[in-house]
Amino acid sequence: MTETPAEKDDELLLRMRSGDEQAFIALYRRRQAAIYRFALHMSGSAATAEDVVQEVFLALIRDDCGYDPELGTLAGYLFGIARKLVLRQLERRRTDVALGADEDDLAIPAMAASPDPLAILTRKEGIAALRRAVQMLPPRYREVVVLCDLEEVDYSEASFVLGCPIGTVRSRLHRARALLLEKLHRDGHSRPLDALDPARCSI
Repeated sequence: MTETPAEKDDELLLRMRSGDEQAFIALYRRRQAAIYRFALHMSGSAATAEDVVQEVFLALIRDDCGYDPELGTLAGYLFGIARKLVLRQLERRRTDVALGADEDDLAIPAMAASPDPLAILTRKEGIAALRRAVQMLPPRYREVVVLCDLEEVDYSEASFVLGCPIGTVRSRLHRARALLLEKLHRDGHSRPLDALDPARCSI
């Protein structure tokens, strides 16, 4: 049986629980990329992000995974597991890491309207600067930027993932954006937050 366009995450999960392997594959394909990006932006490590994705979906397979649709969405639940795993990794390291060699793992789409190599290079440098600035944020600010600005998770779902009130999500996001602006302006990037618009690019 294959996934239908209208099929919701919870429906796929029910099918998966009854032994439907295709339902698991459909859920994985639907949610894996966002979980990977979240873990990558939070940790700065492609290897860590891959491990987190694997652990998240292994947790989902377990009968006692703890997901309750009354408390929030399955996507929010998966982000929540990923967040705990990443924070555990960051705690082990105790220091923030710069993206460095992992930058090549993130695709930067070609500019449709400008074949100018200098313009493309400038844009890539701006996106790389934004990645570095996001990595330098304290984890509580980094996670809210990644969830709300990069993954476009709404405030109520972010509140569920982070385990804090919506007002806290808003205030952290406001502070995080201010910190990013300050860092990027200090480093000489005049339009630093353009790259936070997911419609324009993927960081």
